[in-house]
Amino acid sequence: MNWDPEGKPRKPDVLGIGAQKAGTTWLSQMLGQHPDVWAPPFKEVQFFNHRFVEEHRKWLPWHFRRGRQNIEKRWAARGEEMPRAMVRYLDRVTREPMFTNHWYKLVFAPAPQGTKAIDVTPEYSTLPPEGVDFVTKFLPQAKFVYIIRHPVDRAISQLKMNLTRAGRKPATVEDWLKEVEAPELMDRGDYMSYVPRWNPHFGPDRLLYLPFGMIARDPLSFLRRVEDFLGLAPHDYRDLGKKVFASDNALVVPDRARARLREKLEPQFEFLDRTFGPEFIRQFR
Repeated sequence: MNWDPEGKPRKPDVLGIGAQKAGTTWLSQMLGQHPDVWAPPFKEVQFFNHRFVEEHRKWLPWHFRRGRQNIEKRWAARGEEMPRAMVRYLDRVTREPMFTNHWYKLVFAPAPQGTKAIDVTPEYSTLPPEGVDFVTKFLPQAKFVYIIRHPVDRAISQLKMNLTRAGRKPATVEDWLKEVEAPELMDRGDYMSYVPRWNPHFGPDRLLYLPFGMIARDPLSFLRRVEDFLGLAPHDYRDLGKKVFASDNALVVPDRARARLREKLEPQFEFLDRTFGPEFIRQFR
C-alpha cells in the first residue's frame, strides 16, 4: 500500500475539477495507479464546495459515510483485515471537525514524500467566484485538470444517474420532457459561467482542459497529456478501456427530449466553440 502512516499534513498538488459525468472517476482511478501519485482512498474530498456551495452541505455527510462503507466492503471482499493505519486515518477524516483547512491537509498526510497528492472533485468546477479566489490563494502551486464533455451527452448521463438513484423511469415522452427541465442538468454543465471564473487565475501551465472523447478513442494519449502536464514519467496503466459508471441502457431518452436539451444548451455549444475552437469540439465524443 502506497502509504506513509507518519506523513505530515499537506496540501494536494493536483486537482481534477470537473466536469461531472465527464470521466473524472476514470481519471482518478488511472492516476491512482501511478507510483508517483497518491490519491485518497475515497474519490472527491469536497472541501472547497463545502465551504462555498451551501446546498452541497446537505448531502456531504452521506458522501463520507458511503465512502467509508465502500472502503470497508472492499477489504472485506478480499478477505483481508483493514490495516490499523487505514482505520486510524478513516476515523480521523470522518469525525468532526471536518472541512477545516487543517482537516483538508490531514486528508493528504499519508502521501509518501516525493509523490503528487491529488484531489479529484468535479463539484469544484461549480465554485462561485469567491471560491475560485480562495483556491487561488490556498493552493498557489497546484495544477488543475478540467475535462469538457459534449453538453447534451453530459446532461443525459447525469439525468440517467439521477433517475437510477431515485428509482424512477419516465413512462412517456411528456414525462421525459419534464425531466429534462431539471435545473441541476444545466448547472453542472454550465461551462459559460464556470470556465471564465478559472481562466483569469491560471494559464495553460496550471490549468489543462481536455475533451472527454479522447478517453474512449485514445485513453493512453489522454493520460500521456496529463502526465506531461504534471511532470510525471510515463506509466503502464491497467484497464484503460474500463467504463466506471456505465449508463443504464434501459433508460432511452426520446428524440424530442434530446432535442429539447440541445435547444436549452445551444449557448453552451456556442461558448465552447468560441473558447476552445472546432478541433477541440470535434473531440467531445
